[in-house]
Amino acid sequence: MSDSTHDLTKGGIAGPILTFALPLILGNMLQTLYNAADSIIVGRFVGPEALAAVGSAYSLMTFLTSLMIGLSMGAGIVFSYLFGEGNMARLKKALGISFLSIGIISLLITALAIIFQDPIMRLMQVPDNVFTDMSEYLGVIFLGIPALFLYNFYAAAERAVGNSRTPLLFMAVSALLNIFLDLYFVIALGWGVWGAAVATIISQWAAGIGIMLLSVTRHPTLRFSLSDMIPEKGLFRELVSLSVLTSMQQSIMNLGILCVQGIVNGFGAGVMAAFAAGVKIDSIAYMPLQEFSNAFSTFVSQNGGAGRDDRIKAGMKMAFILSTVFGLLISLIVFLIPGTLMSIFIDPGESELIAIGTEYLRIEGSFYILIGYLFLFYGIFRALKAPAISLVLTIISLGLRVLLAALLSRLPIGETGIWMSIPIGWALADTAGLLFLKFRRKNANSKSQP
Repeated sequence: MSDSTHDLTKGGIAGPILTFALPLILGNMLQTLYNAADSIIVGRFVGPEALAAVGSAYSLMTFLTSLMIGLSMGAGIVFSYLFGEGNMARLKKALGISFLSIGIISLLITALAIIFQDPIMRLMQVPDNVFTDMSEYLGVIFLGIPALFLYNFYAAAERAVGNSRTPLLFMAVSALLNIFLDLYFVIALGWGVWGAAVATIISQWAAGIGIMLLSVTRHPTLRFSLSDMIPEKGLFRELVSLSVLTSMQQSIMNLGILCVQGIVNGFGAGVMAAFAAGVKIDSIAYMPLQEFSNAFSTFVSQNGGAGRDDRIKAGMKMAFILSTVFGLLISLIVFLIPGTLMSIFIDPGESELIAIGTEYLRIEGSFYILIGYLFLFYGIFRALKAPAISLVLTIISLGLRVLLAALLSRLPIGETGIWMSIPIGWALADTAGLLFLKFRRKNANSKSQP
């Protein structure tokens, strides 16, 4: 076993989970800097309409890339189980099949996104004064989708065997490169949103190619051959089941966000810009909760493969305690300084936009504990090879959020109704997740009795 792998089936519980989670948290906080850097620099040096274009493009791009990210996450559950079992030959086979299948899908997504770019933007109700900038940005940014596949596939593979440091390394280098290129292309050369997009895809390709080369050259556990890409019926079926359902869960989650973005767009470029900045702050604020749940999902998967149900049960209690602490702390910070956070993305002179964003953060950001629990439920059910439950929870959360946003925004409170719909959706999905978990435990206990 390589020194870079980490067996989560032995030793303590809280310590190993946090040690494994920290690089994931740092890595994905850096990943949010891709679009955050674009938004900050474009918003401060180009203008609010350019910020609205980049922010709305981010929602669309997140939805499209979530399809293949979900496929990689689902495959990663199989990788973790096989690693926990110690079945390295079958692990290589799973890696080969997944790489070929998800790689082809990423190319199809890229082609379809480019072909249907303008119709999608019209469906999103993008205002005329934002349309040109957004179209220019997307025309470049879509070319980075295959690079995101490479990074997320090998990041999922590395994390499945307990190595969360390598993905962090490449994301750190890529994020710093993106910021440097943003500053150069947008400010020094005056390329506007097009320059921000070029900076982003260069950085994405650097991360994707870099992590692939390191994984195949330095980590024998993750090195597979061409023969490993030939599908094996049983393994292929398991990979498809977990990957497709996880991908559906991820894409529906982001489709819901995209629908909310469409409702926001109806309020004009000002609200769009404020919402764009608020979403970036959200992405960074609750990223620790999301990545902690992903780390815990790997913990559950490895222990499931090793047959350590006792560690899974103990781990769940600890995970919810830690998520509660993280969620409350993050909410307190965001609630106290929303205006300061908004001014990172928007010129302080734009007082109206900052006021809109401040209201959004104080309403939605007060309930990060709820999204933390929801992320944990996603991770737990995915790791227990029950991704269909995660999918149902996502439909409940996002479906109700979109429905409530559409209804409440028609009231005199306007966009405030959209902000209120978000924590309500989280709360209802959490309630369903708790009921599903209790039912699953009760069913498992009844089967174990003679």
